[in-house]
Formats: sequence, C-alpha cells, structure tokens
Amino acid sequence: MPTPVRKPAPRKPRADARRNRQRILEIAKEAFTRSGGSINLDEVARQAGVGPGTLYRHFRTRDALLEEVYRSEVEKLAAAERKFGETMPPIEALRAWMLLFVDYIAAKQIIAPALNTLVGGASKVFECTGDRIKGAIRALVNRAIESGDIRPDLDPLDLLRALIGVSNVASAPDWPQSARRLVQILIAGSRPVT
Repeated sequence: MPTPVRKPAPRKPRADARRNRQRILEIAKEAFTRSGGSINLDEVARQAGVGPGTLYRHFRTRDALLEEVYRSEVEKLAAAERKFGETMPPIEALRAWMLLFVDYIAAKQIIAPALNTLVGGASKVFECTGDRIKGAIRALVNRAIESGDIRPDLDPLDLLRALIGVSNVASAPDWPQSARRLVQILIAGSRPVT
C-alpha cells in the first residue's frame, strides 16, 4: 500500500509580505475615502511603494481589496476592545472604544456605497462582521456593569444602536465633533442612578 503524500503546512507570510499587505490596505482606505469605489489599483500600488503584481497577488480585484479594507476596520475594533479592556478602567475602555467606533462609522459611510456595488450587495459583508462588533461592545459593557460604572439594566446593543444612529448625521460637516459629544452623553446616561 502506497504511503499517502502529506501536504506541507501552509507557511506564514514573510514579514515584508505582511507589511506590504498592511500598507496596501492603509493606502486603499485613504483612496476609497477620497474617491469612493472608483480607485485606480495601480495608483494604490505606487503609493504603497509596491509593484502592481504585489498588489494583485494579495487582492485579485478592486472588490476584494474593498472588502478587505472593511474587514480590516472591523478587526481593528475587535482588537481595540481587547487592548482597551486590558489596559484601561472599564468605563474608560468603553468610552475609548465608542469614540473609535465613531471613526469606524466614518469609514463605513465612505466605503458602504462602494460595497453596495458588489455582487450580492454589502449586506453579506456587513453580516459577517456584525457579530465581531456586537461581541466587542458586549464585553466592554459587561466589564463596566461588573465594576459598577454602568447601570446593570443597560443592554449593550442599545448603546450600539445609538452609535449607529450617529451615522444618520454623518453628512453634516461637523458630525465627528457632534458624534464625540453624543458618546459623552451616552456614557453619562448609562451611569447608575443614585
């Protein structure tokens, strides 16, 4: 009986390949922010300091790049929840994460129209990432409840819905400042009643 051939385990990308990929994502986010979905991939590669082949090796299409930019923003939110939860008092971790979420809304406002052009629409991409965001705010709110900083009857998803509501005013020129004030109001309103 012949010995089965074992496939080698997939290699981790080299450090320079990871850096190139991250730089491409950063430049692409800026490009999508400036011009929506109509970006030039060769220009993104040039600004990222890589050749077009490197960009296409990581992202075969504009749509693949767009989806990954969005997923990358969600991953940053999830990572921030863990970092803030480990390094800040519970109420400050929640506040910092909510302020970061305001930045996420800005990116989503810009990226969402382009994502809507994908086959199947953006909802599939958004659905895949929604659980990560819900899990992050649940963890932060639960820590703040346990510490006594937040009322025990607060539903984390209510805070998330309020933050998402901020996106309705995202077209006004001063909306980021307004959104940051709203975060402070939400935190104050979530405190225990004395």
